[in-house]
Amino acid sequence: MNKKITLKKLIITSVCIALCIVLPIALHAIPNAGVMLSPMHIPVLLCGIVCGWQYGFLCGLTGPLLSSLITSMPAMANLPFMMVELAIYGLVSGLIMRYLHLGKTIYTLYSSLLAAMLSGRIVAGILKALFFAGGSYSWSAWATGYFVSCLPGIIVQLILIPILYFALKKAGLLPPLSLDNH
Repeated sequence: MNKKITLKKLIITSVCIALCIVLPIALHAIPNAGVMLSPMHIPVLLCGIVCGWQYGFLCGLTGPLLSSLITSMPAMANLPFMMVELAIYGLVSGLIMRYLHLGKTIYTLYSSLLAAMLSGRIVAGILKALFFAGGSYSWSAWATGYFVSCLPGIIVQLILIPILYFALKKAGLLPPLSLDNH
């Protein structure tokens, strides 16, 4: 791989990891904003889409860990689940963008976002269920925790990430992707 492209991806990944720390701090004054808006999800999804699955995976693991160590957000009890969820986000969003070509970038972009959001929530929910004793983690708790309470964040992500992607592309700040000819 071209060293210039690799460096650009590393810089973008570093910025996304930094945003995993800064965005929750910026929204901390709003009650329940972390749960409701899921601010760390945006840079991780964007990193996977823009830089690829390896970088997205790294961002998803590292962002919440550094944020927790620096700001105590997320709390240590939630950190492992969040790291897994966000690592899956970065991994799946990058894989879908790389290997699924639906004719138009916007279709592939939304497929990537939806697949990543769903798979990350499913894997994290399964891990939570395995860690909770005696069936105390139900389907309704999973649906509420991963879809209902964070619905505003899901909507924001589905609107904001494509806007950011195309703005970065127009500005020439994205590393080349195999989708660039679509």
